[in-house]
Amino acid sequence: MSSAVPLLVRPSEVTVEPAAPRAVAIPRPALPAGLVRAARTSATTLVRITKPLLAFVLLLGAWELAPRLGVVDEVFLPPFSVVVQAFAELSANGQLGEHVSASLTRSVTGFSIALVIAVPVGIAIAWYKPVSDFLNPVLELFRNTAALALLPVFVLILGIGETSKIALIGYATFFPILLNTITGVRTVDPLLVKSAVSLGFSPLRLFQKVILPAAIPSIFTGIRMAAAGSILVLIAAEMVGARAGLGYLITAAQQNFQIPQMYAGIVAISLIGLGFNFALVALERRLSRWRTSPTDA
Repeated sequence: MSSAVPLLVRPSEVTVEPAAPRAVAIPRPALPAGLVRAARTSATTLVRITKPLLAFVLLLGAWELAPRLGVVDEVFLPPFSVVVQAFAELSANGQLGEHVSASLTRSVTGFSIALVIAVPVGIAIAWYKPVSDFLNPVLELFRNTAALALLPVFVLILGIGETSKIALIGYATFFPILLNTITGVRTVDPLLVKSAVSLGFSPLRLFQKVILPAAIPSIFTGIRMAAAGSILVLIAAEMVGARAGLGYLITAAQQNFQIPQMYAGIVAISLIGLGFNFALVALERRLSRWRTSPTDA
């Protein structure tokens, strides 16, 4: 039998395959916290803007298509593009600017008078019981009397000019501001008042630092309601015995069967109302910054 002879292999004859390189995970640089927060804020703002814009686009698209498809009579509801054209023509010849200026002057004047009177009276009624007991019966009587029902009375007493219209607007906007001011002052957290008193706040400082800031949201709710009411009452007042203003423009266009111009006046009223509301919301946020949580900033 032949014996097995071990086979000798020289080290130089052995080939060793190199190991495959391992993938090294390269850490990604972390984004700054401020950049992440700004991106989230931008995305949230974009969503907030897109949703209302989408609703407006759908509404205006329906307005444009309904007359053209015969859903409604084009004579009584012109397409939106026709109304925009009439709006542009009124703006170009200066008529729209004249009417808007007259309406804004009356509305802002009456609204400002109501604001200057209603807020102090509301605070006095809410803060001092004798004042409340004295004024409440009279205020309740007038509060339940519609402003438009008193339009003939204002015209008879103050004449058909600007004074009666401004007075009517002031009357209509007075009560929403008054009632919301009373509610805002009376619903201030009692613990805040007690804490301020225990810290030695004087009545004036208590009002400035605690009562008024806590009541601002409710007061601005009344102010926004009053701003919308001032436009409504103004248009009704301008339809009677006025020679300028958006109410007069709408009435005159309707009587002359200038339907696109009539809708242009209505669109102008809507834009003014949106502008008022936007300005008041921005002012309220500025005055109520202490209520904003860190996550909302």
